[in-house]
Amino acid sequence: MGTQPGISGAEPVAAIYPRALPQVYGYLLPRCGSTVVAEDLTAETFMAAVAAVRQGRIQAPELTVPWLVGVARHKLADHWRRSGREQRGLAAVAALAGEVGDPWEENLDAQVAHAALARLPMPQRAALTLRYLDGLPVSEVAACLGRSVHATETLLVRARAALRRVYQEEGSGDA
Repeated sequence: MGTQPGISGAEPVAAIYPRALPQVYGYLLPRCGSTVVAEDLTAETFMAAVAAVRQGRIQAPELTVPWLVGVARHKLADHWRRSGREQRGLAAVAALAGEVGDPWEENLDAQVAHAALARLPMPQRAALTLRYLDGLPVSEVAACLGRSVHATETLLVRARAALRRVYQEEGSGDA
């Protein structure tokens, strides 16, 4: 390319960084529940943007905050996949006997629901977050998690049942 390495890819990212950082980090933090993980994934997102510009996969005018949030979503999905593989390697998956019907008749307490979500295994948390917080269709959730659509539907059914169970335990924590 004829320019100094390190300069050509960093300049467009450095220009958008002050505006994009709060939005990228703000997207990641509530979805991963850990400031350390959110910070690491935010850094990975911006490093990926620099690499994409250097390799010519994206031009400076195309480098937008929504594009960076999309990269962050992929970084988060990669994190969940890695965590899921680690979890499967450490423990066998327990059979979850859950209800098929899903409607909750009570109003959810957001703090209790967030705490309950944080207690779920990483694959269940990832599936619920992508499906219901990000509003992705099941086929896109499956693609993000590297699973088949059928396996993802099964994971979502089990995750909803587990979330309901943990939520009810959290809500009646004084028992």
